[in-house]
Amino acid sequence: MLKSDLLRQLPAVHEVVKDISSEVSGKPEKEVTRAVQDAIKLWRKNILNDHHAVDLKTDIRSLVKNSAKSNLVHPTHQIRSLINASGIVIHTNLGRSRLSEKSVERMSETARMYSNLEYNLEEGKRGSRHDLTEELIKQVTGAEAAMVVNNNAAAVYLILKALAKNKEVIVSRGELVEIGGSFRVSSIMEESGAKLREIGTTNKTHFFDYERAMNDETGMIMKVHTSNFKVIGFTKEVSSSELMKLKTDHPDVIIYEDLGSGALYPFQSVGIGEEPLISSVIAKGLDVVSFSGDKLLGGPQAGIIAGKKTIIDLLKKHQLARVLRVDKFTIAALNETLKSYSNEEYKDIPTVRDILKTPEEIRQNVWRLKRKVEDHSSLNIRVLEEFSQVGGGTMPDVKLPTFCLGIKHRKGAEYLARTFRNHQTPIIVRIKDEEVLLDLRTISDEELLTIEDAIRSID
Repeated sequence: MLKSDLLRQLPAVHEVVKDISSEVSGKPEKEVTRAVQDAIKLWRKNILNDHHAVDLKTDIRSLVKNSAKSNLVHPTHQIRSLINASGIVIHTNLGRSRLSEKSVERMSETARMYSNLEYNLEEGKRGSRHDLTEELIKQVTGAEAAMVVNNNAAAVYLILKALAKNKEVIVSRGELVEIGGSFRVSSIMEESGAKLREIGTTNKTHFFDYERAMNDETGMIMKVHTSNFKVIGFTKEVSSSELMKLKTDHPDVIIYEDLGSGALYPFQSVGIGEEPLISSVIAKGLDVVSFSGDKLLGGPQAGIIAGKKTIIDLLKKHQLARVLRVDKFTIAALNETLKSYSNEEYKDIPTVRDILKTPEEIRQNVWRLKRKVEDHSSLNIRVLEEFSQVGGGTMPDVKLPTFCLGIKHRKGAEYLARTFRNHQTPIIVRIKDEEVLLDLRTISDEELLTIEDAIRSID
């Protein structure tokens, strides 16, 4: 059938609204109309892109009606829950780390009721939201003081703005990184009013480079942990502990390290990556460090700042602290995540649990799923060994051994991937060599049932 013929079959909005009105009687008229308009736009796009333009088993009007009803159940312009079978644990596009059940419960309770967000129950007067999280951060990091802002980029900006405005900040050229969204250390430094002093080369920076750069204008030495890339070969960098030696002759210069991902679990001890423990970095005596809450930490989006009390007190008093502050839901979720670390209940945190999951655990689930769906006549299904990624710009050189369910269909991998995405609960997969791979590293038992249902529904 020609595209032009299919396009002519697209029904008018009012016709579809009338057809489905009895089935969606509880929905506002405007909402139903918008759902139908979106459905018609979707099928016009599908036809023009040759999606579903071949082997149609029903008429276009029925397809539009079904899409419109689906839009009303799962509105296309609202955030939706989905299943991550991509093999990327910290998936930035899919919301990064998912929260622990304890964090979700605490957020829900906080939403339902009033809370002591800025109220001191003991004294019966106004309190500070910083106090609600500070003690827990101190417990798990060993820092003298701490505070939380809305993400790590904000933490970097606040530290530079409050502590190094109009002063020189020494940074190794090999650490002038760019992360997601074109966030560059050099650009944020310019915005903060600090003066960038580059030293060394891309692959090598020596201690003497720092020594030579020090002068009366130096306000800070900034070390940036390169968690989202790795320089290998002929390289040299100066460690945090070595930088602390500069404090002997320059006691007023602030030593700051942006740790990026920030690990509270010792992944190195189980042979996964080289991310330093936050507590070990702080133990070196640095003035201040910052790190993300929703990467390796496995909590909500947040920028955590920890270090010397004199430094943190200055940051808390800065006007930007209010601009960058977090809400009650972030505090509730972060506190529960930090409690899990404090109690060494690491498997309660999905990000940590999934990174540590063994290939054998995953293999068993993959085979269980294969046995349930292998009788599907339209699919070629197999189990294969593969690798998962940590993701989120973290441990880029780390490959986590895993097992995947590989699926092939006569209509191709793109058709399969789109079919999974269009399932009632969207399922995100990856494609390799014209085969769809479902990596079960991040999949729960409940989600396995949904994946099984999605596979069985494929035409």
